Amino acid sequence: MVVNLDLNGRVALVTGAGSGIGRACAVRLATAGATVLVADVDEGAAKEVAAAIDGRPVVTDLSRPEAADEIGGAVDVLVNNAGLQHVAALQDFPPERFAYLQRVMVEAPFRLVRRVLPHMYANGWGRVVNISSVHGVIASPFKAAYVAAKHALEGLSKVTALEGAEHGVTSNCIEPAFVRTPLVDKQITDQARVHGIPESRVVEQIMLERAAIKKLIEPEEVAELVAYLCTPPAALITGASIPIDGGWTAH
Repeated sequence: MVVNLDLNGRVALVTGAGSGIGRACAVRLATAGATVLVADVDEGAAKEVAAAIDGRPVVTDLSRPEAADEIGGAVDVLVNNAGLQHVAALQDFPPERFAYLQRVMVEAPFRLVRRVLPHMYANGWGRVVNISSVHGVIASPFKAAYVAAKHALEGLSKVTALEGAEHGVTSNCIEPAFVRTPLVDKQITDQARVHGIPESRVVEQIMLERAAIKKLIEPEEVAELVAYLCTPPAALITGASIPIDGGWTAH
């Protein structure tokens, strides 16, 4: 089912929009009439998606602190989606990689929220949607940086919701389990290595082991939930963490 959403005249910024969930969100918001800023570190991907939806490519490396300031602040819908993964035991986890994930997945969303809120406040309307994860509420071994970052993003989202409430700005987290994306595909080799199992068994035994519904989530399913959070009926949903996980966190 597709929700009824009209974003004509609105500008949306989607990070990590070159593929996966970000791409699906960019396409969905553009379908609703928004002008979408397609932000991605991959220049080719950003331009390809932007061309397909009549959006604007924003080629940027969000690990750079100044990246947020280089993006225009006149944004009505911010989707903090950009992310990456590193799988390793704590004693083997490279500190520089841990810090890199925090810059991209915590500091960059903070800087972007800080950048766009004045515009949202001035207009009395804004939507911040943070693509978190089931790992924003529970942990898995070998994912110290990712779990820490998603927990931090959840906290940032709640503070944004409390401060933005009187200005017509909502902020929420969406918590998917494993989504059929390039990020998940890239984990299979690492997961097989750290768990000592064949790659062919990773999806069933590791990724879907906790889920009640044994199915990878499609990016478009996450994007539709993003769209719903931008509709008038969702105006009172703020500071929330919404799972889309096939029962993953019901245990």
